[in-house]
Amino acid sequence: MDLSEVAGAQGGSQNSQEEAAKRAQEEQMRRDLLATVLDTAARERLSRIALVSPERSKQIEAVIMRMAQSGQLRGRVTEAQLLDLLDQMEEATGKKSSSKPTIIYHRKGRDDDDDFDF
Repeated sequence: MDLSEVAGAQGGSQNSQEEAAKRAQEEQMRRDLLATVLDTAARERLSRIALVSPERSKQIEAVIMRMAQSGQLRGRVTEAQLLDLLDQMEEATGKKSSSKPTIIYHRKGRDDDDDFDF
């Protein structure tokens, strides 16, 4: 291994470290913006959504950040407003009726020749 290969390997690891630092900084900026825009109950609700469905949480965060950056938000977003936003997103994707879980009960058939006839 010559000196240029060693320098190239060090440059590659330094580049990945810079990218990781940049991503961490962007993540911190995102969290700070959401903490500023959302009230406590809405932040808790969003964190619970992230536990169940991380991709849905990212979509909601992106919408809220876009709204905040474009000046569409007046004041902090409450939990009720967050729920309204969730409903609007579900209606837009068309998953509102199909996303509700359906419980189906399968009962065993009863014979007419039961011993319980009186």
